[in-house]
Amino acid sequence: MNSETIGAWAGLVWNALANADVLGLKQLKKITKLKDKEVFAAIGWLSREGKVAIQTNPDDEKDFLFSLTGDK
Repeated sequence: MNSETIGAWAGLVWNALANADVLGLKQLKKITKLKDKEVFAAIGWLSREGKVAIQTNPDDEKDFLFSLTGDK
């Protein structure tokens, strides 16, 4: 795994989030066809760039909800 690969995963996640207001981890995995660790690497990349907001899912405290910040 290298930064080019993680960047590609980040692009998949960003596109999925751009087409939805908020997505949970399971939804992101289904849409992007990425594994847990790949989604988390992508989220880390986007988070470092300040492009994604992360919050705990109020309906399931073991899940997270992801959305793009205003800097789309």
